Amino acid sequence: MGRMALLNASPKEPIIQVRDLVAKYDEETILEGISFDVYEGEIFVILGGSGCGKSTLLKHLVGLYQPHSGQIIIDGEDISERNPETLMKVLRKIGVLYQSGALLGSMTLAENVALPIGEYTDLSTESLSLLVKIKLNIVGLEGYENHLPSELSGGMKKRAGLARAMALNPKILFFDEPSAGLDPVTSAGIDHLIIQLNQSLGTTMVIVTHELQSILTVAHRVIMLDKDTKGIIAEGDPKRLRDHSPDPFVRRFFNREPEAATAKT
Repeated sequence: MGRMALLNASPKEPIIQVRDLVAKYDEETILEGISFDVYEGEIFVILGGSGCGKSTLLKHLVGLYQPHSGQIIIDGEDISERNPETLMKVLRKIGVLYQSGALLGSMTLAENVALPIGEYTDLSTESLSLLVKIKLNIVGLEGYENHLPSELSGGMKKRAGLARAMALNPKILFFDEPSAGLDPVTSAGIDHLIIQLNQSLGTTMVIVTHELQSILTVAHRVIMLDKDTKGIIAEGDPKRLRDHSPDPFVRRFFNREPEAATAKT
């Protein structure tokens, strides 16, 4: 399904539901009253200025942190209480590409990608090897099975991390700053790969980023977090928010404009 087809399709049931989420570090409130839905097949971007809680929200969505209060429901499973059985079910349905790629430096790419497959399946050595090759081929790294992470460029490490995140055919992929540290050409290649995978596999994607060009290129829908209000101050199509948001702060953010004399509403 193409990007425009998805946008014009009738609403689906949300695959991620966040309701009244409150996130705290000790006594400091980072996020308060956060509620939103992510729909199956969407490329959904979480954005905002520095310190607004983007990474904190992502860590709650993938089960690393427990909410102070509120609910997070992933594909029908409520992970808010961190029940071990529920978390295990959800972990089988998601993949995460961390900002650093999080590859194990002492292992080859094939061994890195094989790790989650070997842990959660009983595939034979031959079948496992074939599946690893398929995953690396999907991200454009065919022939690099025996390379170590130290032998790769930054963009190739991101692609290898994505191959590992996709190892178990997840329904949802989470990305933490996928373009961080990459030059513009390599970053554009990652954007293209994200769109290609979304269109060919129908995988739901949730991306945390502050890279405006990437946001405008890949996102079907965004939410914008705000450090001061600790909540969501904008939601919708990023191009529409850039051009038509009633909030001058949101328009300045999307147009990369410096602080104006007008106070933020």
